Amino acid sequence: MTMAATIPPNIPPSESLIEYPSDFPIKVMGLTHVEFTTTILQVVQKHDPTFHEGKLEARPSAKGNYMGLTVVVRATSREQLDALYTELSGHPMVKVVL
Repeated sequence: MTMAATIPPNIPPSESLIEYPSDFPIKVMGLTHVEFTTTILQVVQKHDPTFHEGKLEARPSAKGNYMGLTVVVRATSREQLDALYTELSGHPMVKVVL
């Protein structure tokens, strides 16, 4: 079973709590796999070409079964964030996106 973030309905820009552009943290969790971090980096870079490994923090779970990544993207629009969340949430390696 995959748990993923649900994208809320369109919020008018005047009601958005996010100011664009801004740095925006996203947490991505999945099973520990040798390619997990590299794969997530590639997905994020498609949506934020300025993203680099220095904007990523990785933490394994206590038992080492899962890997949690925090990526800080440069959010330039609601559409960009929605597309990134959608792609991450639909990726087979990803269990949760927050």
